[in-house]
Amino acid sequence: MFIDSHCHLSFPELSSRVDDIRRDMRARGVVGALCICTTLEEYPELEALVRDRDDLWSTVGVHPDNEGVSEPTERLLIELGSRPKVVGIGETGLDYFRLGARTLDDMSWQRDRYRAHIRAAHATGLPLVVHTRNASQDTIAILRHEGQGEVGGVFHCFTETRDVAREALDLGFMISFSGIVTFRNAGDLREVAAFVPLDRCLIETDSPYLAPVPYRGKVNTPALVPWVAEAIASIRGIAIDAVAEATTENFFRLFTKATPPFDRATAVGPALPVSA
Repeated sequence: MFIDSHCHLSFPELSSRVDDIRRDMRARGVVGALCICTTLEEYPELEALVRDRDDLWSTVGVHPDNEGVSEPTERLLIELGSRPKVVGIGETGLDYFRLGARTLDDMSWQRDRYRAHIRAAHATGLPLVVHTRNASQDTIAILRHEGQGEVGGVFHCFTETRDVAREALDLGFMISFSGIVTFRNAGDLREVAAFVPLDRCLIETDSPYLAPVPYRGKVNTPALVPWVAEAIASIRGIAIDAVAEATTENFFRLFTKATPPFDRATAVGPALPVSA
């Protein structure tokens, strides 16, 4: 069985067909998905989406790319983090990809936002979902300064170097791989996927984006996360069942507030041969 550790079912491309997506998930052995919050304005819809669906959970946070939205305070993140189906804080982090004419000094608001999330994760004990793009040095440095290794979390949709992966692992974080690992030009990332210990790996779709090969360019959904697992299995030279079992176990070991929608003691895969 598989878990999608990062998706956006509240986004317009997917929100109108959530139950159809869940049926597709079950058909492919995907037993759950973590729905990620990117703005406070989005959170009420996300809360309603996961409330009565035992295979969906949510986070609360504001994505570093989002400007002109309500700014999260540590206090509000702590309050929302106490809601029953909120299992993580984020996604948060730093993204310097779209600096444009701005300097790094101009991005202090992004670093302040990131710190609020880290402190909320400390206060709640919930894991942190970290986004980093063109900003790995600052992302790691702020985590170290805030002592985030005491809480842990995941670097999602990982596209950084092996050295950055090692630093994240040293801080106690897991590393999550998306459909990018299936892309033809992602050789360096596949080397990272071979390096990260299997007991520190998660898999995700980041849907509706980044559909894995052979669906690249189409709208992604959590039902396609087995293709990410298949790629990881191929890279590591192991069975897809081993990846499915490990990443599912890792998910519930990290997101301890998430209640499995199955009996973990007796459940047996269906780790499907997705290439068939």
